[in-house]
Amino acid sequence: MTTAPVRLGLRANAAQFSLLLGLNALVGAMVGLERSVLPLVGEDDFGLSSTSAILTFIVAFGVAKALANLAAGALADRAGRRRLLILGWLLALPVSLLIAFASSWWMIVAANLLLGASQGLAWSMTVVMKIDLAGPARRGLALGLNESAGYLGLAVTAFASGVLATTIAPRTVIWAGALVITIAGALATIIFVRDTGVHVSHEQRQHGERQAMPLKAAFWESVQRPVLRACSQAGLVNNLNDALAWGLAPLYLAAHGQSTARIGAVAGVYPAVWGLLQVGTGWFSDRVGRKPLITLGMVIQAGALALLVAGNGAFPPALGAAVLLGIGTALVYPTLIAAVSDVVQPRDRAAAVGVYRFWRDSGFVLGALLVGLAADGLGSGAAIGIVAVLTAFSGLVVAATSWPSPATHELRLRR
Repeated sequence: MTTAPVRLGLRANAAQFSLLLGLNALVGAMVGLERSVLPLVGEDDFGLSSTSAILTFIVAFGVAKALANLAAGALADRAGRRRLLILGWLLALPVSLLIAFASSWWMIVAANLLLGASQGLAWSMTVVMKIDLAGPARRGLALGLNESAGYLGLAVTAFASGVLATTIAPRTVIWAGALVITIAGALATIIFVRDTGVHVSHEQRQHGERQAMPLKAAFWESVQRPVLRACSQAGLVNNLNDALAWGLAPLYLAAHGQSTARIGAVAGVYPAVWGLLQVGTGWFSDRVGRKPLITLGMVIQAGALALLVAGNGAFPPALGAAVLLGIGTALVYPTLIAAVSDVVQPRDRAAAVGVYRFWRDSGFVLGALLVGLAADGLGSGAAIGIVAVLTAFSGLVVAATSWPSPATHELRLRR
């Protein structure tokens, strides 16, 4: 029996690539279930009045996801991508039960620890596996498709949960949806997904055989090298303001009299725009470079947050802010991962992406803490304004970073 030759590219691997797109949509949908209603559950079901206390679920999610990203990067070559993806789905199985039977807010926090660990493994592996399959020529497009699928899945469930919560208990919407999604994702992965380790070996041979970079070295590279450092801080700040959109924005709009359905619309429009545009922005970054899109995206995000504050909780400006935030994030999100992948060798990709995603998802933790404390001490409007300033500054840091040309990247990789 002869083995089919390994080929890189989207067309050559269309079946597996499409399957991974569908799975990433389910991974995103798990988080979308919480986006518009879980902060309100903290207020209504558990009687929490402190924003900091409510946002502990995002802190738990962020810590677990950031650490799982590191583990995924370190273990991807040794354990195999497919095994880690299956483990990610298995970690999500108890989430629905914890939310359904929670008698205190700390059970919700525990559920989000598991959800964060699940997301870190599952999303990291769908990202890395798609990069493995696509090869270097269409890396930006592949990542745009990946992130688009994930955040469109998130948008659909964020909007749907907001609408359903007007007639069904919000907690029921979350746990029932999570159970269905988890079972579907786990079964599809176990039955149909194939590992992509052979594609990594095939691509690495073009640069000379070598072992993968140790995690400690990948961590040091993320701080030492200007491009990786710029990407890490931009990713962190991006998810800092995403934590605001997830945790504080629903509370801010509810405090200004907006209905659950309208909050769900704002929560759904933001990732929907983000998801739809990422295919184009990923493809565009392959042609014009990564740096201009990242810089522009961070500045647009800052403007979106400024509009949210200026609108003072009214629905039309909040919806406009959600659209702008989606545009800005679409410019940044796939482009940052592509930029990290550009400057490392194929064998080092999993570790480098894992470290980048650690820094990026640490933004959930810092964002929830910063936003919660600032909202409790200074008010929600001031908290949003602070994050807007930080986001604009992050874009300026990227703009000031020296960015090697694609030819320079390729020369370094061949050494």
